[in-house]
Amino acid sequence: MMINVLSHPAVPLVLGSLLIFLIRSKSNLLSFISLTLSIIVLLFIMPHENAFYIEKGIQINYFAYSKLSFLFCLVFLIIGIIGKIFSIYRDSYKEKAMILLYIASAIFVIFSGDFITLYIFWEIMAITSTFIIWSSNSDDSSAAGQRYLIMHLFGGLILLLGIIGLYLNTNDLQIRMLSLDNWYTWSILIGLLLNAGAPPFSQWLPDAYPEGSYSSTVFLSAYTTKTSVFVLISTFAGNHILIAIGIYMIIYGIIYALLENDIRRILSYSIVNQVGFMIVGIGIGTELSINGTAAHAFAHILYKGLLLMSAGSVLYMINKRKCTDVGGLYKVMPITAICGIIGALAISAFPLTSGFISKSMIVDASYREGLEFVWLMLLVGSAGVFLHAGIKFPWFVFFHNDKKIKTEDPPFFMKTAMIIMSFLCIIIGIIPESLYTLLPYKIDFIPYTGNHIISQLHLLLFSGLAFFVSLKYLERTLTITLDFDWFYRNKIKYIYAITNFMSRISSNLMKMIVLNNIKNRFNVLESYLMKQFTISTMLTLILITFSIVLLFNIS
Repeated sequence: MMINVLSHPAVPLVLGSLLIFLIRSKSNLLSFISLTLSIIVLLFIMPHENAFYIEKGIQINYFAYSKLSFLFCLVFLIIGIIGKIFSIYRDSYKEKAMILLYIASAIFVIFSGDFITLYIFWEIMAITSTFIIWSSNSDDSSAAGQRYLIMHLFGGLILLLGIIGLYLNTNDLQIRMLSLDNWYTWSILIGLLLNAGAPPFSQWLPDAYPEGSYSSTVFLSAYTTKTSVFVLISTFAGNHILIAIGIYMIIYGIIYALLENDIRRILSYSIVNQVGFMIVGIGIGTELSINGTAAHAFAHILYKGLLLMSAGSVLYMINKRKCTDVGGLYKVMPITAICGIIGALAISAFPLTSGFISKSMIVDASYREGLEFVWLMLLVGSAGVFLHAGIKFPWFVFFHNDKKIKTEDPPFFMKTAMIIMSFLCIIIGIIPESLYTLLPYKIDFIPYTGNHIISQLHLLLFSGLAFFVSLKYLERTLTITLDFDWFYRNKIKYIYAITNFMSRISSNLMKMIVLNNIKNRFNVLESYLMKQFTISTMLTLILITFSIVLLFNIS
């Protein structure tokens, strides 16, 4: 069946972005109109049926509806609208246009029914998000954006190689559950995990996101990693290797966030940590854990956006972003402090907040499946989250060591955005059914039981006590923490060599497919793959240029 392309919720965003480039002075108005139209399409016009066409053996499914895709699209548009309110005072029309394209490409991905459509918009996401990072126009953002683009092009090539292998072996490019019993599904998994911030390349996220503008980091935090979570749910749910990867991400994010001095890098490492909880839920693979993962992704987009708005407000008002440079801001920025504390409580899964009613599902699912060690590590991870995001961020920014900074809360629309986000974090926590009814599976989970509440409060209480007992050891200084990116910052030529090698493999496979042309079933794919051969050559040239720049300009 075919659907009208105009009924796709991403289309108004694409049109809005193009109009912003043409009518620069109307960027705020066009952003709101396009996002509002997308919400209207999603809620009232969008059909609940798949759309595809078949041409000479290749089925292209550019719109595949599911409750899961609806849920992710809804939260993508919610954070898009509130983020646009927060960024009204940002005067870069290019950034605002690119943000709309970024959101649109993420929505295209989550409604993709085949890997060709997914791959095209997956790469568009990488390109548009790079331009969003570059839009802050600083030397640091330029270098971080280059590293970010190289990393994501590298991941895209790995993903493309897996997609080609999948087609060669199955003649089927439809998105479906895949088993890890061959090389090409492993390649697809690795490509997806790289975008999710999984090891060993987790550091691309705290390296790049904090270099965006005061407002763009809010958008960057919401889409790339959560789109990866969505695709992983759709393709690899129940693969237990994801449990180990997720636990690694949880612990990694905690350790580096506790060591970090930069406010937005703390929150960026926290993104890795929170996505780790989602990866664990995907690895468990039960209906409860998948519901928990979807709910946690929804809640995380909101409370992480709130935390980054709070940090962005500090950056906007006083142009400082290190814990050692701020303190005592609750006196002069009370609304920002209150909203930041609400976000900190939500990410810490405090009862009556959105984080509590989502994270508890993942923890409970691990226990029900008899995964006691996993359950224990999730509890340890929950305590660690409270240490670095629940206490460290608000304590060092708003209370500790008053620096007597003279400032005030940010302008009206920035405060309005934070208040709306705070309200959502609380109302979802108080009325969990408002989120539970949107989840992909029928749910009978009750979050507010005596055991859940008491155990979580005990966990938070002792974590808080541990923080203040160890406060002198957690005092930040002007230090730099080394991460895995030290290798490719200094040895970028090896990354280029690997990427070039992968590009050549992909190109040779493409040419082989075209030359064989078996039973005319590759006619449509032929032109597509030939275009990719050109793209791979182009990417190689881009990577050569970037590598030279990085070798001479990045320490």
